[in-house]
Amino acid sequence: MSSHDTAAHGHHDDHGAAHGSLGGYLIGFGLSVVLTAIPFWLVMTDTLGDATLTAIAIMALAAVQIVVHMIYFLHMNFRSEGGWNMMAMVFTLILVVITLAGSLWVMYHLNANMMPGAHDMRQML
Repeated sequence: MSSHDTAAHGHHDDHGAAHGSLGGYLIGFGLSVVLTAIPFWLVMTDTLGDATLTAIAIMALAAVQIVVHMIYFLHMNFRSEGGWNMMAMVFTLILVVITLAGSLWVMYHLNANMMPGAHDMRQML
């Protein structure tokens, strides 16, 4: 059977990619709503009492929400495309983390190591 005959009979090769179901989409939507509401609640009620701790909690929940979106909406897993989709995503995430962490490190140290007179000049302006 040729590829044209396969398509004509409704058969297709999905290379292991998962297809969404209504239940899967509803679970993903529910998790997304919860993972959005929790950070909003943390900020509005100042539950943790520390801005740094709140920011860390929000970033952790954001990372979880990214994973939820990848699994439930983008249908990415280690089986789809022979695992190459997920490997490419993991590599991209590693590069993003390195870039963001390096940028924050540089900005922090630039601010901490400013010339002593720079703080006085900002107050005069």
